[in-house]
Amino acid sequence: MLLSGIRVLVAGGDARHLVVVSRLVERDAQVDLVGYDNLKPPPPGATHVSFTPDRLARYDAVLLPVKGLGEGGEAETVFSSEAPVFTEAHLEALAGATLYSGIATPFLTRAAERHGIRVVTLLDRDDVAILNAIPTAEGALLLAIQNSEITLHGSTSVVIGLGRVGMTLARALLGIGAHVRAVVREARDYARAYEMGTAPYYVRDIGKALRGADFVFNTAPAPVLTAEVLLELKPDAFVLDLASAPGGTDFRFAEKRGIRAMLAPSLPGLVAPRTAGEILADALVRLLWENHAAR
Repeated sequence: MLLSGIRVLVAGGDARHLVVVSRLVERDAQVDLVGYDNLKPPPPGATHVSFTPDRLARYDAVLLPVKGLGEGGEAETVFSSEAPVFTEAHLEALAGATLYSGIATPFLTRAAERHGIRVVTLLDRDDVAILNAIPTAEGALLLAIQNSEITLHGSTSVVIGLGRVGMTLARALLGIGAHVRAVVREARDYARAYEMGTAPYYVRDIGKALRGADFVFNTAPAPVLTAEVLLELKPDAFVLDLASAPGGTDFRFAEKRGIRAMLAPSLPGLVAPRTAGEILADALVRLLWENHAAR
């Protein structure tokens, strides 16, 4: 699946993006980089370019960080002290273009609507999100082990949300010998939780699910671990919030109670950047090829 003649701008990113860049170059795409100033020379086959609006019209696609664009239009990068900023001039130049991002932030959504930009959110695709749940779950287990004095085996562990990450994480916890409780909203998820061998609870009974828990893993992007709910949790429990910032935990109250609570979105890029990058690269190559073939 060659990408000959396809021009891609990679704006910002992290170690996962280096894997993607390598794959794009391997497939014969033309790859330019902004926000990679500290990489000298640039990755083989890629080119550093200046980030000016007049350049943007030449690209078939723009790859953004997994986190999308910040509220100031910044494309977060770990390879430069200065993040590229998408101003109105840049966005106007991208009218009619396709941007690939992990998620669609409010800024990115508004900009796309205003300028007629097509945004493809890679983490919303099952072929990315389901596979991405594997390094997320492994990273969650790693952080739980590092932040507790007990083993996961034999522990009482609560997983909030049985989506793609929650289901993979619940299975991993069961496999390691934990007693798993799953907190869900829908009847179908309640049934699935029971079928998997976990103890199912509806969200309305989340307080009961937390009683006596050693570990709590939240995957729900909603305020589920409120101060009132956290009262049911013993102080020596560990809470790991895997939802996108700001998470679903009242971190202020958790700290006040002495509960260790951590927000850890984007775990794949931290614990397994090569695997996570390959997942993104597989999807992006396929999407670019399909889009080019459809022209």
